[in-house]
Amino acid sequence: MRAYRTTTKLKLGLILAAVAIGVSSLAFTQRLASQLEAQDERAVELWVSALEFVYATNPAAQGDDASLWAALEDALISSDLEDDQRARLAAGLDSLRDVAPADGLDFVFTQIVEPNRFNVPAIITDQAMTYVAASRNVEAEGEGGIELARDMGRFHDPILLEDAPGGPQLVHYGESPLARLIRLFPIVQLGVVGLFILVGYLGFSYVRRSEQSNLWVGMAKEAAHQLGTPLSSMIGWIELLRLEGAVDPAMVADELEQDTERLKRVADRFEKIGSKPDLEALPLLPVLEGVADYIRRRVPQLGSPVAIEVDVPADLRAMVNVDLFEWVVENLLKNALDALEGEDRAHTITIVGRREPSRVVVDVSDTGKGMDRATARHVFRPGFSTKRRGWGLGLSLARRIVESYHGGSLAVADSRPGAGTTFRIGLVEPEPLT
Repeated sequence: MRAYRTTTKLKLGLILAAVAIGVSSLAFTQRLASQLEAQDERAVELWVSALEFVYATNPAAQGDDASLWAALEDALISSDLEDDQRARLAAGLDSLRDVAPADGLDFVFTQIVEPNRFNVPAIITDQAMTYVAASRNVEAEGEGGIELARDMGRFHDPILLEDAPGGPQLVHYGESPLARLIRLFPIVQLGVVGLFILVGYLGFSYVRRSEQSNLWVGMAKEAAHQLGTPLSSMIGWIELLRLEGAVDPAMVADELEQDTERLKRVADRFEKIGSKPDLEALPLLPVLEGVADYIRRRVPQLGSPVAIEVDVPADLRAMVNVDLFEWVVENLLKNALDALEGEDRAHTITIVGRREPSRVVVDVSDTGKGMDRATARHVFRPGFSTKRRGWGLGLSLARRIVESYHGGSLAVADSRPGAGTTFRIGLVEPEPLT
């Protein structure tokens, strides 16, 4: 139940984080877009001021130059001047018409009015909005241009251009492409964040289902393995009983009783998984000796000899649940035996216990093939196994039993390729006996 609550809280946290990112991003981009919009407005106002300056300073820019120069030419042609005088006056008018504007007017006209210094769409209409006088950064002609100008007016108030040719005009302007992109960015970002959350949620759900599936498979195999050893032993003793006179019936009965007790203990172990077990302050030497003796009687006699030694003070006590703690030590001893496979020399597995400040430590060491650092970091991960037929649950289950049920720790204390491995169990030390 606690795992499901943690998973739910994690999913809720991801959703809240995505919402927080989206809201903060939206607020920031809206603020940025507002600043850019104000900057665009100042650019349009500068452009309108430049137009007014040009119109006020240079009458030719107002559109009256053509009629003015045409009238002067007509007057010159119709005059009674001599041909040479008429030619000199015409040359003078041509040179006057070609005179460049003043420096200030030249700067405004060439640097602000003519070049496209800003990309804000703008439309110039008459005050009555009956025709389009000019446009900038947008295609605006006829009724379509007028309608577009009205649309711009819904978002920005038009700017009055008083000294325009033919009377005052209105400058309508819209939003620059950059401002539009900035306003659209939060939507795109929210979509990306939403996609990320969706992919993460699906991936998390898949991993959880996969781990649950591996856990169920591993638990089933672990149960079969735990039950298989005493059942195989019982089948062997039954076959010996059928051979009359081969064995002492009393000795077989004792062995069968031990195997039956073993089956009962296995059932108790699985029953206690998932519930809070009772811990007792018990001496560790009898518990560890009992597990070591159980494993000794099941070590294959063929091949290199294997010695299992227990070096634990008789007065060393710890808070343990016997059934579950024996399961942990069995897993460590079986793991040590598996590490001895393929070796051609005598091996020793040692169980050493000692008292440290505020805890009791039990080291399980072997002289097997050892592990490199990369392997040692993953040995407790569910599903990780270096054995061909392993399912990677034994060490993971052992750590959970020690940490979750005993409040202790289980880690790889030392391991080097070719030099063996030491697993270290840390247990809670009981209160001193009075």
